[in-house]
Amino acid sequence: MTWVVSFLMVVQVVAALAIIVLVLLQQGKGADMGAAFGSGSAGSVFGSSGSANFLSRSTAIMAVVFFASTLALAQFGARDIRRPAGGTGIMESIPGSTSVPAAQDQGAAANKPPQPATAADQIPKK
Repeated sequence: MTWVVSFLMVVQVVAALAIIVLVLLQQGKGADMGAAFGSGSAGSVFGSSGSANFLSRSTAIMAVVFFASTLALAQFGARDIRRPAGGTGIMESIPGSTSVPAAQDQGAAANKPPQPATAADQIPKK
């Protein structure tokens, strides 16, 4: 199992570095305008329009590889999480904490008899 996680981490790092290099190799949207008027090199290693297709597709493929390896690593990491034996929440593991669900608390307040009036309530107000 550990060799799979190690392999996925290597794949993820290689894919991330490949994405960085591929994005830096791509030309911006404004670079095509300069090539249209004759300045700049319109013919490159991949041809005038072939580089955009090749680099764009390669970047998309590397992005899919990166996201797939990230999801696989997250899945393997979620298996290693140890859950508490008694309850499902983290607050249940705190000693001395007693939690009353809100529905029970409201029900107890609704069924409580009214309190008798105190001396302060009987003072007339002007």
